[in-house]
Amino acid sequence: MSSRISARIGAISESATLAVDSKAKALKAAGRPVIGFGAGEPDFPTPDYIVEAAVAAARDPKNHRYSPAGGLPELKQAVVDKTKRDSGYEIEAAQVLVTNGGKHAVYNAFATLLDPGDEVLLPAPYWTTYPEAIQLAGGVPVEVLADESQGYLVTVEQLEAARTPKTKALLFCSPSNPTGAVDSPQSIEAIGRWALEHDIWVITDEIYEHLTYDGVAFTSLPVAVPELADRTVVLNGVAKTYAMTGWRVGWMIGPKDVIKAATNLQSHQTSNVANIAQRAAIAALTNDLSAVEEMKVAFDRRRRAMVRLLNEIPGIECPTPTGAFYAYPSVKGLLGREIAGRTPTTSAELAEIILDEAEVAVVPGEAFGAPGYLRMSYALGDDDLAEGIGRIAKLLS
Repeated sequence: MSSRISARIGAISESATLAVDSKAKALKAAGRPVIGFGAGEPDFPTPDYIVEAAVAAARDPKNHRYSPAGGLPELKQAVVDKTKRDSGYEIEAAQVLVTNGGKHAVYNAFATLLDPGDEVLLPAPYWTTYPEAIQLAGGVPVEVLADESQGYLVTVEQLEAARTPKTKALLFCSPSNPTGAVDSPQSIEAIGRWALEHDIWVITDEIYEHLTYDGVAFTSLPVAVPELADRTVVLNGVAKTYAMTGWRVGWMIGPKDVIKAATNLQSHQTSNVANIAQRAAIAALTNDLSAVEEMKVAFDRRRRAMVRLLNEIPGIECPTPTGAFYAYPSVKGLLGREIAGRTPTTSAELAEIILDEAEVAVVPGEAFGAPGYLRMSYALGDDDLAEGIGRIAKLLS
């Protein structure tokens, strides 16, 4: 008897980060005092001026109708202007596709570029959605592990060792989700020159571009290596910068033929992104960056507190992240030890014990292709952060 679910969809894993967040919220709703470090979601409200733009847009009948599948012309132009302002990358509106969040841009990029069997080099630890999107598009993810000994940053030598005649693309993400690592301008240029030399596409996720600390600079890959622009797709969105995770507005930037093809795909998938969310995104992008600067002050404070508190717990080693809003501590020193009458042998088992016993939700490294670690977001409130890590410390003592 044939399966009720297609093999293609049956092979997809649930998003581990969303699953942890969902479980934490369900336990909270049931009255448990769960603290969640799982979701990559700022705890700030979307700035008022963006919300007001959405309210005004909802009252305008022109936003009650279909709009171009690839995005409102005004939003595309706002993306063009913002991209030049923030990263020095000059593009045209025809190089922009507005998508239903950054995640949709990720899938569209792979679906547009990959043929069955094409390999994509995927530096690990990686965001949990990347390998699933690659496989859905018929591609083959080839993991390239960079552990804490190298600052979670993959090298050209590692990429070259993983390259085969089937290598079509490289997925690049700096600042990184899940590790918070940020590649240096020199490293980014070296990786770009290597991709150019071997005719490899680069899909670069810049969603955390504004979240860097300690004077570390963000570098956009097609700016570092302008000759690579014709083989680069840039992914971005408003979610992290403007605390707009629920508004679902992202975009992809690429060569015109790729964007036209991806727009054709989206015209059958979803049509346009909700007009009211697009109008809100226009307000976000055409205003200044004061909202993210305010959030960054809080993120930076929480980042330093999290690293300090985690490193005080015997068995946990937490490098200091310089980007995004995640810490990625190694918990290898805790595996094989008895904790609350149980002995975890994997970071997944440890995360389960921490949730059951301390009522703290964390995402295990298995979700990111790197067992032996936990991803902990510091985008939650200061009090919850201190309380949550305090509970973990008490459990492990």
